Amino acid sequence: MYYNAVVFTCFSFLWLYCLQADMLTVAQHVLSGGKTSYHPLLGAMFITVVLLLLQQVVSRILRLRVARALTYFPSLLLLAMLTSVGQNIDHRFTFGAWYWVAPLLLLVWAAAVWVARQLEPPRRRKVSQSLFAPHVWKNLLLMSLMMMGVAAASNTNAVFHYRVHAEKALTEGDFDEALRTGSRSLETDSSLTMVRMYALSRKGLLGERLFSYPVVSSSDVMLPTSGSMRLLLYPTDSLYRYLGAVPRRPMQPMEYLNTILRSGQAKPAVADYLLCGYLIDKDIDSFAREISRFYKVNDSLPRHYREALVLYTHQRCNPVLVYHDTVLDVDFDDMKKLEDTCEEASERKGKILENYADSYWYYYFYVASDGALSDSGR
Repeated sequence: MYYNAVVFTCFSFLWLYCLQADMLTVAQHVLSGGKTSYHPLLGAMFITVVLLLLQQVVSRILRLRVARALTYFPSLLLLAMLTSVGQNIDHRFTFGAWYWVAPLLLLVWAAAVWVARQLEPPRRRKVSQSLFAPHVWKNLLLMSLMMMGVAAASNTNAVFHYRVHAEKALTEGDFDEALRTGSRSLETDSSLTMVRMYALSRKGLLGERLFSYPVVSSSDVMLPTSGSMRLLLYPTDSLYRYLGAVPRRPMQPMEYLNTILRSGQAKPAVADYLLCGYLIDKDIDSFAREISRFYKVNDSLPRHYREALVLYTHQRCNPVLVYHDTVLDVDFDDMKKLEDTCEEASERKGKILENYADSYWYYYFYVASDGALSDSGR
């Protein structure tokens, strides 16, 4: 029944090539120790052919005439297992729950095959091959249910996919693609924030565009200097060499940045990392003290630095540095007036998000350290 084969082939190839290529790239990179790389097109074609061959073997063994969709179950199960890459695969490879889920599913499948065999028409009766025959649509429904099972079992975590794709772009030197990945999503995590910061820094846009993306509110996520922060595809040493030196011991990012500054090993990118670290931690006092060390304080400063200095000037009674920007001063006053028009915290956050989502002010007032709603803007 050709329609089952067409549906399976299209699903398997598109699933592997369009949606799971980055996951398989990570899996092959980790399992081979970085010695081999995964080719999305060739990999999708090869795996699909292998799964079709497996289906043919199963089909010849079972010889089902009506419920032919059941012969695709082992292939779809294997496809689900291949694409259920865990987010901690770089720590250790494991089949996870598949150790008991796969045998259980195979037992259920075997029972379904037995029932289907009992309901098979006599061999002498010809089975209609018409596309409009009832059993055709039953097979297509069964195929759809099994494919939904593959989708449910596979790793479809959007943020993890963004992170892996962005890292892959970094390995290819495509910093623009790394920054485009997931740029319209409000979701992020610590690793994705770290990858985006590196891509922005390589483009010279860290102080200009960092807070136009969702940011995890702790400077501890800036660099892979501790065990909790790591890169899956991009070489960690390359990032460190870009900043100046590989740390000899685990340390927090801000400690590392200050250490290489004192040692004289720091490269120019360290300045923006340090200043953005203060901004991420909402330590605008340290930011105001340190910025003159790296920049002339004028209207040519990167956007987020100017926003932070306007905020600092408005927030502190005795500022160490007074900064005014005609346009930003008006924008800041407009934002505070907009806040005053909203009584409910959720409504206030929604209004500010709509109008100031890409500003440091939104981050400072409305992104709490635990990711929850902050009402400090009130």
